[in-house]
Amino acid sequence: MILGSSSPRRRDLLAQIGIIPDAIVSPEIDETPLRDEAPRALAARLARAKLAAVAHEGAFIIAADTVLGLGSRVLPKAETEAEARACLTRLAGRRHKVYSAVAIRAPDGRVVSRTVATVVSFARIEPAAIEDYLASGEWQGKAGGYAIQGRAAGFVDFLSGSYSGVVGLPLHETLNLLRGLGWRAA
Repeated sequence: MILGSSSPRRRDLLAQIGIIPDAIVSPEIDETPLRDEAPRALAARLARAKLAAVAHEGAFIIAADTVLGLGSRVLPKAETEAEARACLTRLAGRRHKVYSAVAIRAPDGRVVSRTVATVVSFARIEPAAIEDYLASGEWQGKAGGYAIQGRAAGFVDFLSGSYSGVVGLPLHETLNLLRGLGWRAA
């Protein structure tokens, strides 16, 4: 089992369902959205691109990507505090969707994929609470500038869908795809 991801959260999520990858490979791909690309389509394309970038024969390979959409707009993986502040300010008091796509290649070369949409609603967030969150640094590199499994959990007043998908990997769907390809736990 190979995990094509640089995300420690995905490794930890797989461990929750008893899957310990034999190797972790960080795929190098261009994650820039295409012009007018919808968030769901972007997540699916990036997961497939990551899968294609991991060349390993004779193993199951899992790749994934998570994209946050506010309407038809893709919110970035925040790289700066200003980006994270802008994302959190936009999300405060609103619903958004988190698209988590997983793509899996079986040892025989078959490829399957699935994209899961989860609706997340943030309560109104006071500017001081945003600043406190930014000071934690937890937002760095996260889609939409937040980590639901951390302090940002306090911003969420409603979630419908896959919690693990928001963290970075829809576990139920991943396990079903693996089983459909003939994978069995050791």
